[in-house]
Amino acid sequence: MATVRVETSLSVSAHVAWEAVADVGAVHERLLPGRVAAARIDGDTRILTMPDGWEVRELIVAVDHEQRRLAYAVVDGQRMPLTYHHASFQVLPEGDGSRLVWITDVLPHPMAAHVEARVSRGILEIKQVLEAAAAPPAPPG
Repeated sequence: MATVRVETSLSVSAHVAWEAVADVGAVHERLLPGRVAAARIDGDTRILTMPDGWEVRELIVAVDHEQRRLAYAVVDGQRMPLTYHHASFQVLPEGDGSRLVWITDVLPHPMAAHVEARVSRGILEIKQVLEAAAAPPAPPG
């Protein structure tokens, strides 16, 4: 199994970042607006609707508030030809901010480079969204 690991430093606290990551039904609002159009929860399954209407189903495996770790597995709707896709986010304190770590295990192995390209873009989008949401409003001008 191939493992892809991407991470980034955030200028928001671990508490703030974790609140957004742990809000599994609001990924379209709090982490990836524009990339994900809507999200809904059905039991332990998160159904993501993409801007073109495509749906992806993810089994939410764990939401561990103590470890600030979310684990999920894509179970239906994967566009890439993957036979296995399990991922986790973990938020770690780092100075005045935090570090977001996204680890994805995939099969078949040769797809790892494609997955890495996608999650590398995704983590940068998440960073921008989290930091913009926490930024103080601009003074009236």
